[in-house]
Amino acid sequence: MSAPIQLVLVTPEIPANTGNIVRLCACADVPLHLVEPLGFSIDDRVLKRAGLDYWDQCKITRHLVFEEIEEENRGSGFLFLSARADRSFFEAALKPGDFLVLGPESSGLTKQFLSQADRREHTFRIPMPGNTRSLNLSTAAGIVVYEALRRLGALTTRGES
Repeated sequence: MSAPIQLVLVTPEIPANTGNIVRLCACADVPLHLVEPLGFSIDDRVLKRAGLDYWDQCKITRHLVFEEIEEENRGSGFLFLSARADRSFFEAALKPGDFLVLGPESSGLTKQFLSQADRREHTFRIPMPGNTRSLNLSTAAGIVVYEALRRLGALTTRGES
C-alpha cells in the first residue's frame, strides 16, 4: 500500500529541524523527500542527533530539483505551504497520495517557485492567531502531517489495523 501522504522539504537549511522532521516522518510512517541544495551535510552530527535512532525507519529520497518529484509523480496532488498564502490548510481538499511541500527556513517557498505551473492555486497557510511571522519548520511539518493523516483516516495506534 502506498503512503497516505508524502512530505517534501525544498532546500532545508537547519540540520536540527530536518532531524526532527526525520523523526516525525518515521513515527508517522510518511516518506520524506529532500530537495537540494541542503544547507548542511547529511552527516551533520546535529542532524543525526535530532533524528535519534529513527533514520533507518524513515524512507528518505533526495532530489536535485523539485521538478523531479513532480515528473515522477504525475497525477499526484501537491499542496504547498506558505505563511504568505491566503487560504488555510485546514480548508484544503486532501486526497491519498498527496505531497505536502514546505520551503526553507529563512525564506519559505519563493514567489518564483510558487508562480510555476499551477502551484499558487494549491498554496495554503497554517493559521496563526498570534501576531507573528511564521512557525518553525519542524513545527509546521508536524501540524500538516498529522492533520492530513487525521483527515484521511490514516491514524492508528499500535496494534490497530
